[in-house]
Amino acid sequence: MQNEKIYKHYVFLDRFNKIVESNLLKFSNIIIIIDINQNDNKSLKEQSLIIDFLKKYKIPFLIKNDYQKCQKYKADGIFIESINKKNIRPILLKKKFQIIGGAHNQLEYYQKYRQNCSVLMLSPLFENKKYTSNKILNILRFNIKSLHWNIKLCALGGINSNTIKKVKLTKCIATSFKSFIFDPKIKKPAYNLM
Repeated sequence: MQNEKIYKHYVFLDRFNKIVESNLLKFSNIIIIIDINQNDNKSLKEQSLIIDFLKKYKIPFLIKNDYQKCQKYKADGIFIESINKKNIRPILLKKKFQIIGGAHNQLEYYQKYRQNCSVLMLSPLFENKKYTSNKILNILRFNIKSLHWNIKLCALGGINSNTIKKVKLTKCIATSFKSFIFDPKIKKPAYNLM
């Protein structure tokens, strides 16, 4: 077990409930990506609930695409999705501020590299609601596509209790998921899943 790789787990959160609250505390090495873009009262209340919970349990969090919100809520970093082409201004960065990006292809990889991303989420690895079987990369294509990428990789897309162990077949240092955190069957401690 000494040589066992320790994976980080990035979780996209756009809502919060008791199942999520319980599951978040089962993981070690977890980082939350707050995935709320709306500014209506309901979404702001949800965002506030999530941030309060994360600060209470000292769980690091990133905010998706919004530099101002990162500063306002003293986030640990930002997640820049694949379609976001803006560069981060160094004045916004604090010590240990993480810049994580998402990509689907070589062009987006270069864009995220120029945006100073330290970790890149390559997707979709497995089939999921958003991507059908003919659109997914699968392990082989994922590994070929990322073969010469000089960046830490995170697997995204279709990560669940049936697929999470397969991430070990890639050169990823992390997993990322959204719907999996709502699964009431996740057992504690969740690192046993890998």
